[in-house]
Amino acid sequence: MGEEILINVTPMETRVALIENGLPQEIFIERHNNRGHVGDIFRGKVVRIMPGMDAAFIDIGLHKAAFIHASDISPIDADGFEVRDNAHPAIQELLRDDQFLVVQVAKDAISTKGARLTTHLTLPARNLVYLPRSKHLGISQRLEDEAERERLLAQLQDCLAQECKDDEGGFIIRTAAEGIGPEEFKQDIRFLRRLWSKVEKQIENCNAIKSLYHDVPLYIRTVRDLITPQVEKIRVDNEKSYAEIAQFLQDFIPELTTKVETYEGDRPIFDLYNIEDEINKALGRKVKLKSGGDLIIDQTEAMTTIDVNTGAYLGSRNHAETILKTNLEAATAIARQLRIRNLGGIIILDFIDMQDPEHQRQVQRMLSKALEKDHARHAITGISQLGLIEMTRKRTRESLGQILNTHCPACQGRGTQKSAETVCYEIFREILRITRAYENDMLLVMASQMVVDRLLDEESDTLSELEELVGKTVKFEVEPMYTQEQFDVVLY
Repeated sequence: MGEEILINVTPMETRVALIENGLPQEIFIERHNNRGHVGDIFRGKVVRIMPGMDAAFIDIGLHKAAFIHASDISPIDADGFEVRDNAHPAIQELLRDDQFLVVQVAKDAISTKGARLTTHLTLPARNLVYLPRSKHLGISQRLEDEAERERLLAQLQDCLAQECKDDEGGFIIRTAAEGIGPEEFKQDIRFLRRLWSKVEKQIENCNAIKSLYHDVPLYIRTVRDLITPQVEKIRVDNEKSYAEIAQFLQDFIPELTTKVETYEGDRPIFDLYNIEDEINKALGRKVKLKSGGDLIIDQTEAMTTIDVNTGAYLGSRNHAETILKTNLEAATAIARQLRIRNLGGIIILDFIDMQDPEHQRQVQRMLSKALEKDHARHAITGISQLGLIEMTRKRTRESLGQILNTHCPACQGRGTQKSAETVCYEIFREILRITRAYENDMLLVMASQMVVDRLLDEESDTLSELEELVGKTVKFEVEPMYTQEQFDVVLY
């Protein structure tokens, strides 16, 4: 079974799932009232320069100021092209307070951090990425066949010689261009130049903070970036979106127009492959493996850690073989979880300890092979002395959990809360503090049902001793709106 792309469009959000062999491999969600800005171009204003960080904050009209590092800024020469220099100047030499500049969002705002910006502008099409301020010609590293790389670069140079009289910017050949002919390149070149011409007019006529260019909606980006010869069907449950996708394919990939179809079934499109269940599973910490082992995934501000456990799997051979089989299965499952959860940044993988170096190499090879289809750029290290594999995965948008979840008001994101016993002892200490400060004969404790039940049951002997010690009566009242950690001790 090949790949399918399912697209669910509603008035609230657009959701996309890439299905491979009946299982979702990647899930993308774009909420219409809070869409991402990666790829969008803005005219922004410098609001604060930070020499100590060699960076600056830029107001681009979003609710939070965006961030730009000196290495992401290239001076522009008299012809409008970037001046590339390995030893980049300090931020004070590049920017000044209240200066206006044209920037592009490279990374969305994530958690408490604002968006990451760059002045290296790019405009993507199906087969090419246009660099309007650069003279660079490049090709995707994912295209590994040397003969094909040379053919495509020579073809691009020929097309540029025919299509443009002047030096009008650079291009990068995308992975999707593998095997295509010159006509597709020419089509992309014309489209991208027309698009840049519109953006340039916006820049010329703008003298304030403003959005100059929005990247296309999620469902068009999906078709532009994800569709490959392996994709057998693209199913869309919205007529308007279907028409736009069909038009895009007709304009840029006409041979694939037959692959898109509207979905008119009675069941919601995401129910076809139990994708709703997969989304809910992807929000949990534990992932069960078929062998009986499991993964424990913890995403923090600094990094994501993934721990592999044998769980209930005992194996039928020796201990080393049991561990190897679990780790090999875990490597494949980890690669899928990274994609489906869109986890990025630093990722630490704690496989079960293996003594045999050959077993370690097998697990590394399996992980690398499983990550070959990952569209996000990644890098993997060898197994460290502590038995850990460290890797990085490019993060440009929020993870699935960051989009769908919010901090728990009870635990404030810790993932745990104080036990009822701990809260009871805090209440006892508060009673002692208040009785030393005030002369009332009676106190009222307001707390959650769980805490009050424990005070009147397991802690009743301690409570009696405390009342005798302070010489006061303590009454209790259940406050339904309180979390387990909340309580008040008041004079009654």
